[in-house]
Amino acid sequence: MPRRDSAPTYTMRQLAAFVAVAETGTITAAADLMHLSPSALSASITELERALKVQLCVRRRSFGVQLTRTGESVLVRARALLQQADELESDALGTAGTVSGPIAIGCYPALGPTILPSMIAGFTRAYPATQVEFREDNQNRLQTHLENGELDLAIAYDLDLSSELRTIPLTTREPLIVMGAEHPLAQSEHPIHLPDLAGFPMVLLNAPPSTKHALDVCRLGGFVPDVAYRTGNFETARAFVGRGLGWTLLLQRPKMDITYEGLEVVVKTIGSPAVASVDVVLAWHQDARLSRVARSFIEFVSQRDDQQ
Repeated sequence: MPRRDSAPTYTMRQLAAFVAVAETGTITAAADLMHLSPSALSASITELERALKVQLCVRRRSFGVQLTRTGESVLVRARALLQQADELESDALGTAGTVSGPIAIGCYPALGPTILPSMIAGFTRAYPATQVEFREDNQNRLQTHLENGELDLAIAYDLDLSSELRTIPLTTREPLIVMGAEHPLAQSEHPIHLPDLAGFPMVLLNAPPSTKHALDVCRLGGFVPDVAYRTGNFETARAFVGRGLGWTLLLQRPKMDITYEGLEVVVKTIGSPAVASVDVVLAWHQDARLSRVARSFIEFVSQRDDQQ
């Protein structure tokens, strides 16, 4: 039998205390979360640092806890170890077939209203012992959250994604031109010829990757758009369009072509030049140690045939 002299000197409890501090930002909040006294939780962090022989965080009175660079790296591994420990316990208790526990899912904001509700409702109905947490953010930050382990999975457009991400397709979106009902091009029965938009002001959805994608489409049409307004909100872009403040290019189309003010917008396809469709994907980092819940979510959505 090989010797086990290399067994770690830290405990799962210490790792859990460290993760709690990292996620709450203060010793007091983490202590409440773990039902410990602040002094006991602080001692656990100190013991973990002593065991690892590194400083994981800087504790400043009245300013909370700030992770060191080493602490940020250890946080990712700590979460993975705690996840594996939970699954080991489930296996030992004979509950390995039960899918339970939390999952953190990110979503590009414009995709949230059309994809996320039905997906989460279906998954939690199939696996009632799971708890889904979700975060909406632009695609650049979603990728960062996947890399540092803050998110398990993310729903995003397949545009400028890191090569370190693995993906499965969910659905496809066609680029659309949206304009107010009074726009000179709105009443035409023909699809939009992109160069015809060059002389009109644009409302740009300013949220990566939509920003670059919209500008690339305009470049394909041979012009640089006259951007009159920028907004990071999908509905604000539609509202500006409804007011006649410009046209916009979107990959999402609500069920009704009416803004919150009750104004009509006209949605038109692009006729020429041809513009490629864009896939919507579920993504995760290639090095992530996916939990049973995350693996079940991937399997669940890959079997769905009712994506919006």
